[in-house]
Amino acid sequence: MNSEVRDGILPAADGVTRAPAAPEIDTAKRPPYRLVAVIIACALFMEQMDATVLATALPTMARDFGVPATSLSSALTAYLLALAIFIPASGRLADRFGSKTVFRLAIAIFVGGSVLCGQATSLPFLIFARFLQGVGGAMMIPIGRLVLLRSVAKQDMVSAMSWLIIPALIGPILGPPIGGFIVTYLDWRWIFYLNIPIGILGIALVTLFIDEVRGETPVRADPVGFLLSGVSLGCLLFGFEMTSRDGELPMALALIAVGLVAGGLYLRHAKRRADPILDLSLMAVPSFRLSVIGGSLTRITQGAQPFLLPLMLQLGFGMTAAASGTITIAGAIGSLAMKSLAPRVLRRFGFRNSMIVGGLAASAGYAVCGLFRPSWPTWLIFLTLMISGFCMSFQFTAYNTIAYDEIPPERMSAATSFYATFQQLMLSLGVCAGALALHLGMLARGHSGPRLADFTLAFLIVTAISASATIWNRRFAPDAGADLSGRRRDDD
Repeated sequence: MNSEVRDGILPAADGVTRAPAAPEIDTAKRPPYRLVAVIIACALFMEQMDATVLATALPTMARDFGVPATSLSSALTAYLLALAIFIPASGRLADRFGSKTVFRLAIAIFVGGSVLCGQATSLPFLIFARFLQGVGGAMMIPIGRLVLLRSVAKQDMVSAMSWLIIPALIGPILGPPIGGFIVTYLDWRWIFYLNIPIGILGIALVTLFIDEVRGETPVRADPVGFLLSGVSLGCLLFGFEMTSRDGELPMALALIAVGLVAGGLYLRHAKRRADPILDLSLMAVPSFRLSVIGGSLTRITQGAQPFLLPLMLQLGFGMTAAASGTITIAGAIGSLAMKSLAPRVLRRFGFRNSMIVGGLAASAGYAVCGLFRPSWPTWLIFLTLMISGFCMSFQFTAYNTIAYDEIPPERMSAATSFYATFQQLMLSLGVCAGALALHLGMLARGHSGPRLADFTLAFLIVTAISASATIWNRRFAPDAGADLSGRRRDDD
């Protein structure tokens, strides 16, 4: 029998490999999975870093453009809009044109948008360039994960995902200090120009080491679903993001309401279509459903923490932006330490037990962050953040891996688009939850500005959200993900 057919890889007449009909992957024919994971992680790191570095430079950019700093929020929301519109469509594009081709194109679009951002001389020009960046970023997020799922053997998936999750955690932590350095000692335009060499290297590495894989049967277009999902997700993302701004709560609530209405119309549309752009039938798969729900609750806390912690250190402790940014690097160090330990922990204890304990430990670590006080020694704060980063990174590695355990290859692109959509939505909701919890603490105590006690309450509220994921983690089967972790099913 032909070896390609035997291994579940179906060669087409055009020379492009179609999606495998079975989960077996002939690793002898593939590049090392660590190399594939690092290539994808670098692209995602570029996207994550850009977003957080930009936030630091907004006041300087506003001065150069001659507009109020609040006007620059349009540049941030333009990026969110592109994410909301194009993330759901990314899986279909990968199936039709090939995951390698679309991933490479996504990097090129992101870099092109970065160049235009660096050349911007007015706010409207910047908004257009940020939207273009968002188109590239929207495709990089789910397709990067799809490339990894199609390139890595099942038994290596945990280790590969532990590499992939790092940029999502490190980017928001390293962004503020790097942004502060660039704005202070260079020109803010270098924030965008730094993406050029990273992007060029990424395109070259993708060309050399990533296989081209398409869906066996490209799914037909869903323009109605595309429109409804884009309106729903865009309004929800904007609404959640605007709740953290002063004086914009009515508009935020209006956008959230529109998003919910459009979401309801999409649900009605999806029930009538066999292949909707966001396939809700994936939630019938147990491991995927539990990962989406548990991961969403956990990501709310993860989205709130980078919002609350720098504010507490600067407003409550009186630290400079540079000093608070240096301390928050501890979370990145913890994430890196997790990379090599996650596969061994999951192999020894299994997904279910590890996620229950890890989730509680991560939530406890973030709860302790709310108890930080200026009298605490810096080393103790640093150690707490490092342990919290380790535990939270472990949780996301486990969620991002177990989600695809029972997903058949032909539905993998739909699953990655669906998962990435909820991932982005929940991280944005986390900022909303953190801001709302902080305001509740201020109102309860009659404070005109946030004080340390208000931050404590806010951290405890968002921590309770991630701790509630334990309910869903307990519903995983005891042997869930045994093939992924290498744990024997009779070990339980």
